[in-house]
Amino acid sequence: MNLSTHPLQCHMVWFSQDLNNHICSKLLVLSFSDRLDQFPNTMSEWANMASSTDTEGRDLSPVDFIQLQQYMEYSSTRVKDVMREFHAGGRLVQHRFGERINAVGFSLFLKTYLEVEDFPADFSQRLFHYFQNAERDSTMNSPPPKGGGVFLRDVSCYFSVLEEGQPQDKLEFTFKLYDKDGNGLLDSSEVDRIITQMMRAADYLGWDVTELRPVLKDMMTAIDADGSETVTLEEWVKGGMNNVPLLVLLGLKKTERDGQHIWRMKHFNKPTYCYVCQNMLLGLGKQGLCCTFCKYTVHGRCANKNPDPCVHTFVKTPKLIGVRAHDWISSDCDSSKCQLCHKKIKTLAGKQCVWCHQMRHEDCVPLGSSACDCGSLRDHILPPWAIYSASKVGGPSCPDDTNLRDITPDGHLLQIVPVPDIHPLLVFVNPKSGGNQGKRVLRKFQYLLNPRQVYNLSNGGPSPGLHFFRNLHDYRILVCGGDGTVGWILDAIDRADLPVRPPVAVLPLGTGNDLARCLRWGGGYDGSDLSEILKEIEGSLLVHMDRWSVQVIPDNPQDVGDLVPFEIINNYFSIGVDASIAHRFHSMREKHPQKFKSRVKNKLWYFEFATSETISASCKKLKDCLTIECSGMLLDLSSLSLEGIAVVNIPSMHGGSNLWGEPKKADRQNVSEEKLYEVITDPEALKMSSQDFSDRRLEVVGLEGAMEMGQIYTGLKSAGRRLAQASQITIKTHKALPMQIDGEPWMQPPCTIHISHKNQANMLMAAPAKSSSFFHLK
Repeated sequence: MNLSTHPLQCHMVWFSQDLNNHICSKLLVLSFSDRLDQFPNTMSEWANMASSTDTEGRDLSPVDFIQLQQYMEYSSTRVKDVMREFHAGGRLVQHRFGERINAVGFSLFLKTYLEVEDFPADFSQRLFHYFQNAERDSTMNSPPPKGGGVFLRDVSCYFSVLEEGQPQDKLEFTFKLYDKDGNGLLDSSEVDRIITQMMRAADYLGWDVTELRPVLKDMMTAIDADGSETVTLEEWVKGGMNNVPLLVLLGLKKTERDGQHIWRMKHFNKPTYCYVCQNMLLGLGKQGLCCTFCKYTVHGRCANKNPDPCVHTFVKTPKLIGVRAHDWISSDCDSSKCQLCHKKIKTLAGKQCVWCHQMRHEDCVPLGSSACDCGSLRDHILPPWAIYSASKVGGPSCPDDTNLRDITPDGHLLQIVPVPDIHPLLVFVNPKSGGNQGKRVLRKFQYLLNPRQVYNLSNGGPSPGLHFFRNLHDYRILVCGGDGTVGWILDAIDRADLPVRPPVAVLPLGTGNDLARCLRWGGGYDGSDLSEILKEIEGSLLVHMDRWSVQVIPDNPQDVGDLVPFEIINNYFSIGVDASIAHRFHSMREKHPQKFKSRVKNKLWYFEFATSETISASCKKLKDCLTIECSGMLLDLSSLSLEGIAVVNIPSMHGGSNLWGEPKKADRQNVSEEKLYEVITDPEALKMSSQDFSDRRLEVVGLEGAMEMGQIYTGLKSAGRRLAQASQITIKTHKALPMQIDGEPWMQPPCTIHISHKNQANMLMAAPAKSSSFFHLK
């Protein structure tokens, strides 16, 4: 992008030259630092992207496919729901002609499925031509049928492979999709059409289809054992569920039994061997299947050949509780030395313990001690000998009040036995935070720790993990996500009514992360070694953070406003200019989610909305629109020209801005405990008052406009206008105003807002960063 010709510049011509240069330099630094990890790695990748506009609709470019996946991430509609609209009685049935849909019907399919009313017409046309050309290729370049269009079943099958869901459900759906007469049988040509769509999806997902094709062919040969060239639903599902590469393609994400691998397709950038056939991974990109839990690696074709079992995450009998045993897995020890005989380990000749990561020659494994100490991460790991199967569901010893959240898919009721002298880490990961960062962090923690202690928040939220750990009295929680994810976990802890409230650390993903900044965990995860971050958690300090209840009471219950996003304030509450900018940003992102998939774009959009807000000043004369009462004392705003009011709990807002600023002198040691709970409105006293998120007080700050916010963010101004410190705040508004809580904005009709202290959360604060560290950067 050429910033000199960007429309933002023409909005900013009236900025002072110094401010404009300062902001632009800041923006460029942030843009490049956030974007480096998203650049193509090789010249061939650049060439592929550059040539993507020359495909003339015959193939989807990699950029097209990435954009399509981004649309799908924001949609909750399923393919089967869209299919109903094209059948009798559906609102799109007029666009179906026999088994086909025309270009208009295809465009409406996309808009309905992706939940985007203004889906780009040129993109829709490229996708339509892709399906037309793909069909023509599969029929030996025969001319298109009369009337044109594309097969609705082929389109639906393609998208069903890509969407989220369980493999068995996808197998059943695709079967019924092509079973036109409903007789429960598919002939070989219909099965071929299903496999063709799967192969096309696999191709764009980066699979080596030359290896996948024979695997699927072998599956079909095994299914059709009687040579009838027909397949029943039962045969199709059974064959698919026993085919590992197909399950990975269809999105298998959880195990059915302990010791089962969780495979993912991976490209290796160095020589890598298959642990089953012991041959090197060859072909384009050295592609193979790698287990997320133990990093066991195989060819796709070898995954069906009974590889060694994966890590065992619990013991199945009480006799093994407390037995600290190694769990050895075949591993590429990379010429490391055996920790028993101290000789180098050759390729494919070594084993590694998944818990302590000790390496030995395969012949040395039985010679050394079998006791495992879980290595350098022993304080965080919940070892398998601390989790046992209390009973088998349906067995005589299974209690009637069994909680289904603690039962494995194969029926084991799991319980945890406390382990002395360790602090097991309960990890919650929001995979949608930070683009693909969340997914990568999830996989890394599943490898470093026991997978039983790492929870994907997309699968049932935090309740299963909190319930599983509830009987432990000395454990920690790590939340991997943004401030909204942290608030979600803190609310869940409140609702869970735990006997002990565990302290919470934060691994910040994405942008903003004001709470993580205040707790010294940084403004965003930079991809550094997670083992080092776990060590930082060991040395962290326990602090108590105030949390506040907010009650919004509309003056007229009949007034239609947006839904108030939260009832709890962890970070801040604001009215006026900053909430207006956030609301515009939020509304645009809801309407066009595909435009907000990178940090750079998000910051540019935010910058543009801030610029337009500076020009329009939509919240000027805010003092005439509201009154503020702090612990019974009415604030006098008559002499102030404000466009925004912020009520802050922590010293960071909007990605690092400290609106309260630093006190003029450190007077906290001379302030009595009683005085901390009094309201302070005297300007001279406020100048010397510092901010503390554990003092049961909120800070009230006035903002003069978007220009002042930019000055505070860039460091040209130290803070906003200090108005008060108080333990209770009541705000009455007389007109509809934009508001936000912890970054979530809404438009609110006239109302009364009551803010009062709720409780304190136990949080973990990182030790001060050393000058040489690069992790805790803003």
